[in-house]
Amino acid sequence: MSETLPIISRTQLALRNGQDKPEIWIAFEGNVYDVTSSKIWRKGKHYEHWAGQDLTDELKDAPHNEEVFAKWKVIGKLAPDQDQL
Repeated sequence: MSETLPIISRTQLALRNGQDKPEIWIAFEGNVYDVTSSKIWRKGKHYEHWAGQDLTDELKDAPHNEEVFAKWKVIGKLAPDQDQL
């Protein structure tokens, strides 16, 4: 039995920025990750990156590759931008 992941809107993601709600979420390539337990994402900031948003375009400036996301649980799928529909 496969689990269907919920669709998470950009508004829902934005509220999980380490400030507005206790959860800290980030998105990458359409997946939403819960990084609440991460020490490097405390208070919703990791270097110049902020939680609560899609970090796909920002990875090119990071000192690591996408394999870093493998350690975090995917909790949902990011809803596409309205202008992409």
